[in-house]
Amino acid sequence: MSESSDEFQEENTDVTEPLRRAIGERYLTYALSTIMNRALPDARDGLKPVHRRILYAMSRLKLSSTGGFLKSAKISGDTMGDFHPHGDAAIYDAMARLAQDFNVRYPLVDGQGNFGNIDGDNPAAARYTEARMTSAAEALLVGLSENAVDFRPNYDGRLEEPSVLPATYPNLLANGAAGIAVGMATNIPPHNLHELIDACLHLIKAPNARDETLMEYVPGPDFPTGGVIVESPENILEAYKTGRGAMRLRAKWEIEDLGRGQWQAVVTEIPYQVQKSKLIEKLAEVIQTKKVPLLTDVRDESADDIRIVLEPRAKTVDPEVMMGLLFKHSELETRFSLNMNVLIDGLTPKVCSLKEVLRAFLDHRRDVLIRRSQHRMEKIDIRLEVLEGFIVAFLNLDRVIDIIRYDDDPKKALMIEDWALDHPRATSEKDYVSPITEDADPEVSLTEAQAEAILNMRLRSLRRLEEIELLKERDDLMKERADLEDLLEDEGLQWSKIAEQLRETRKEFGRDSTGGARRTQFAEAEEIADIPMEAMIEREPITVVLSQMGWIRAMTGHIDLARELKFKDGDGPRFIFHAETTDRLLVFASNGRFYTVSGSNLPGGRGMGEPLRLMVDLPNEAEIIDIFAHKSGEKLLVASAEGNGFVVPEDDVVAQTRTGKQVLNVKDTVAKICKRVTGDHVAVVSENAKLLVFPLEDLPEMGRGKGVRIQKYKKATGRQGTLELDGGLSDVTTFNWADGLSWEMGGGKTRTEPDMTDWKGARAGVGKRPPYGFPKNNRF
Repeated sequence: MSESSDEFQEENTDVTEPLRRAIGERYLTYALSTIMNRALPDARDGLKPVHRRILYAMSRLKLSSTGGFLKSAKISGDTMGDFHPHGDAAIYDAMARLAQDFNVRYPLVDGQGNFGNIDGDNPAAARYTEARMTSAAEALLVGLSENAVDFRPNYDGRLEEPSVLPATYPNLLANGAAGIAVGMATNIPPHNLHELIDACLHLIKAPNARDETLMEYVPGPDFPTGGVIVESPENILEAYKTGRGAMRLRAKWEIEDLGRGQWQAVVTEIPYQVQKSKLIEKLAEVIQTKKVPLLTDVRDESADDIRIVLEPRAKTVDPEVMMGLLFKHSELETRFSLNMNVLIDGLTPKVCSLKEVLRAFLDHRRDVLIRRSQHRMEKIDIRLEVLEGFIVAFLNLDRVIDIIRYDDDPKKALMIEDWALDHPRATSEKDYVSPITEDADPEVSLTEAQAEAILNMRLRSLRRLEEIELLKERDDLMKERADLEDLLEDEGLQWSKIAEQLRETRKEFGRDSTGGARRTQFAEAEEIADIPMEAMIEREPITVVLSQMGWIRAMTGHIDLARELKFKDGDGPRFIFHAETTDRLLVFASNGRFYTVSGSNLPGGRGMGEPLRLMVDLPNEAEIIDIFAHKSGEKLLVASAEGNGFVVPEDDVVAQTRTGKQVLNVKDTVAKICKRVTGDHVAVVSENAKLLVFPLEDLPEMGRGKGVRIQKYKKATGRQGTLELDGGLSDVTTFNWADGLSWEMGGGKTRTEPDMTDWKGARAGVGKRPPYGFPKNNRF
């Protein structure tokens, strides 16, 4: 029992290790897998494993650029089954992107069917589309069958796949790449292939070339959707030097003259990776929110080409100003972040400069050239061996025929025959003498491969012309082999050969080929200074109406303020005043916050307007204390119901967001008063009819806070035994001491008390009974 128990314990003993080490090892394995096999491209061929496997699977299916198409489902299925054991949807998405000419500068897949569009629509299902390789993809595969690169077993060991493609051009920079790994990412823009090859040729001539010199050949990215790069050359150079940076890319636009002074702006190219439908929506939102009042309408008239029409509000609008504001408030201008983080040798991730990436490609091309040359020499040696056998056979044709005709083992006989002797042809089997004897000791013999080739020779080849062709082929191959030997021994010849191959590629895909010309242009950014809202809005008089229930509207023109207006049932007027469309309206609420509303954004006066709470984030429990047009340079006096307040510059209360700006801090009370300062003294009256006057200079000027005590109130015991204010603040105003204090009487009359000495006291005093005739509601 004890022995079996010990065995059981021994078999079920758990292997323990620290959690930190266990998690660290496993996470590191996952991270390395993500970096090497998923997210980062190889600097040599510019491809990630999924793209490389798709192209290799298409080459095995013989989907050449001049051949027929095949269902995308078949391609993605073969890729998944043979090389990429992941979801077929992910494989198809990757293949579809290689076919999108608005995403890839030099498409590697020729798609037939719906492969998506620049509006952001998804490709059709794989069963509906067909595909084949493009000539650019075939250029990446040249030499694959000539031992140009290493092969490795696929995921289940049944087949082999290339670890990298030969790549006759720097695809990493030509088509760019983007990916997110664990703890690192990459984002490389596309470039013009002609410019890249020019830079490579210069780098071959001058291996120590400076980055500034390479920039003369590669001035910047070349995006498939065109656009205009407005980044300075210094910033682009710094990005290419360090491998990190950012570039501003703008849409390309032009002005169309409509006659009679009318015009419209037309966008013909949009920034890279911006969906046209989302861009149109953003422009429509800019119009709706009136962020750019100079723009009145946007239309998408695109067909095969991009055509977005932008209509100005008036013909007097400056086109440069309007477009500058649109660049600022929409995706007509984007910022492309450059991060050239790549697998420099297929294994090591590194943030590389432009020169390092081009050098990695050129070194790869040299390895490919050497391997292809060695492979070709091996093939030549095999062929020369066979040719030597054929030539021997033709020189001794009669003897070869005799051996084949009469010998029981012609292959062995051919191998041991002394071909230095000229054997007479046998006229019959009895005259034939087999070379297979015990005393045979030939000086010259054929190899097994040569004998096998002679036996497999067709009878039609036994003609005089064929012998001449064999001798010519042997001489040509020997000359080619000698050239290959010289090439392998001389590094200078190798770089000359690589330069020759690059020129051939440039001729095929350069700027003179279809779609090879540069699409993205360069320009200096004309910065548009911050223009005041008033300058962008046509100045027109309006009458602002705010109802008791908080509905706001703007009547056209300055109407009679006593005019009777229509309101919703149960609603009525509260605030009505004259303003202009260029005004910014300040709304002060009981929560002590100021909100800002543009006069041009108010709804028209034909209806009942819109709730003000929908235009700003005004809480439901907060009441509107006052609303008025902002005047720059003025000062405001704000106070709470408890009698605390201060003076604040009016420019400091303007809010930039919908949430407003907190100015008066109210914790256990509410804001009650907001008055523009118009004098040198303050008059405050309480709810229990006590009037106090003191100099304005006694009230501090602040930007935000609770303020100081303006007037003192007695505390009384309430019904529940709590202390309550006996009175509280009723109203505050400012006036000039020399002019006296005025207040409104009934019937539109105004009364003025010229001497306020009896009510003058220190700030935070109680005050006295107001003068005779002061309003019973204790309001000025």
